[in-house]
Amino acid sequence: MPPFASLHRTFVAQAERQPDKVLFELPGERNITYGETARTVRRIAARLVADGVTPGDRVAMQVEKSPEAIALYLATLQVGGVFLPLNTAYTGTEMDYFLDDARPRVLVCSPERRSEHAHREGGDLAVETLGTHTDGTLLNDPASPELHEAHEVSADDPAAILYTSGTTGRSKGAVLTHGNLASNCQALLTAWQFTEHDRLIHALPVFHVHGLFVAANMALAAGASLHYLTKFDTETIIDLLPRATVLMGVPTFYTRLLKSERLTPQACASMRLFVSGSAPLLASDHEAFEARTGHAILERYGMTETGMNTSNPYQDGPRKPGTVGLPLPGVEVRVVDPESGTSLPDGEIGSIEVRGPNVFTGYWQMPEKTASEFRADGFFITGDLGRIDEDGYLCIVGRGKDLVISGGYNIYPKEIEALLDAHPTVLESAVIGVPHPDFGETVVAVVVPAPGQDPQEAELLRFIADDLARFKHPRAVKVVPELPRNVMGKVQKAELRKQYASLFPTA
Repeated sequence: MPPFASLHRTFVAQAERQPDKVLFELPGERNITYGETARTVRRIAARLVADGVTPGDRVAMQVEKSPEAIALYLATLQVGGVFLPLNTAYTGTEMDYFLDDARPRVLVCSPERRSEHAHREGGDLAVETLGTHTDGTLLNDPASPELHEAHEVSADDPAAILYTSGTTGRSKGAVLTHGNLASNCQALLTAWQFTEHDRLIHALPVFHVHGLFVAANMALAAGASLHYLTKFDTETIIDLLPRATVLMGVPTFYTRLLKSERLTPQACASMRLFVSGSAPLLASDHEAFEARTGHAILERYGMTETGMNTSNPYQDGPRKPGTVGLPLPGVEVRVVDPESGTSLPDGEIGSIEVRGPNVFTGYWQMPEKTASEFRADGFFITGDLGRIDEDGYLCIVGRGKDLVISGGYNIYPKEIEALLDAHPTVLESAVIGVPHPDFGETVVAVVVPAPGQDPQEAELLRFIADDLARFKHPRAVKVVPELPRNVMGKVQKAELRKQYASLFPTA
């Protein structure tokens, strides 16, 4: 195991080694080098210190995606602060919760949203602004000083707080340490053979694990270059493929790319790796993409509290559709009985638990909740359900909270979804449990039609009948134009459960 070095220190080493190398390539705009980014980081760091940020203080960010946003992240790490990235879609009420909970010393917002936060300023909170073209109060003085010193951090010091999506109640702040970020980044660099020669297409947001702590961290640590896009655009991505080597995306990226006739083996000739995560990739999309391009998409498994846990192999093994691969170096994964914590034989479905240097230290100011999520031997209870297949690959079955218990029987939605998705009239499906007067809960299937198709309930139920025990059969099928998703493409089953909660009126 290499000696610990924080992400900021690793970035500084790259900037000193190759200051003129392009870090950010902005389509239609100028390129930004490692050296230029390092100067921006030092200027922001000086401003943060002037605002009173001391080691351990939180710095909250709600700004549009830009190279400056990455510089703010690195500057926060430089001064020993704790970075708190927040979704730009959050409303004032949602921001009230995060700011009251995390108590940041500085809130950095977009210049056009300054007035929304004016009432928050004062006392222990400074409000700064940061735009997408070195504008905003953090960088508005070209002659502002630079801070060259960096606070010495240990692997155990907090580096960031990321709030979970809050699908089961209020969002919880997962505290990630410098060691969590550095170890996970190193494991991914090794597993995916990522180097300074890579040119990564970055079209993800930067307020969550995938876009910031996987894609950006890997490029910064390796000394690679980023094709840095503010959003996903099919034509732009395909234009960039011949000049890139890696794309990291969510399943929606690949669904959209497959709709373009321009997606060909020739367009992907320089590419060596396509990664998908944050939500399950349909096996049919995995197979269609490989048939079209010659590239098998690499799926991996991670979460806010742990970073990445497993990955399909880069080499030395197949990338299996419907699985998320093997544990990353240094990470342990097991499947256990949810109640007893006893390890289950391969093939049996149970609770997925992980242990390793990537696993967070706990939830911000929630010691009891933290304690309840860890086993005595240090394994973190992920809340996901899965099984280990005959090759040792992990297969995700669903979230524990999505499990349907009908008449005392456990029903795993993914099993039913896989059968429904195989019907030619169905593009994708989501299976949920809703209240039922006789069974406590029962199964409802929500399906999205394939293009030009009109799924029929009776036909779908006939199609899956022979492969499912009777108690697993949906008692209703609802056809919708699209499934509700969060910003990372995950289907929001909690929304569907709410929508159909009164489908079977209780007595």
